[in-house]
Amino acid sequence: MSIDKETARKVAHLARIAVAEEDLEPLAGELSAILGFMDELNEVDIDGVEPMTSVTPMALYRRPDEVTDGDIQDKVLANAPDTREGFFAVPKVVE
Repeated sequence: MSIDKETARKVAHLARIAVAEEDLEPLAGELSAILGFMDELNEVDIDGVEPMTSVTPMALYRRPDEVTDGDIQDKVLANAPDTREGFFAVPKVVE
């Protein structure tokens, strides 16, 4: 896919980037090169390849999902400037 100067101008406007008129043509070329590279990546056969979360294989530490800090509501609310019925009270911001 080839990007023309007008499309580059529109992309720059949508991205809220100020691009000088003389820089639109090189920008269009760079965007076209990026889209060409993406087309190349779409041709790669990825059947049977698992998605990666990191470039180095590692297992993440998983702790048991247990409640350990229960019944500390009073401690949590102790430094709050305003509380009501056991919750933080905040100013109303929507009418």
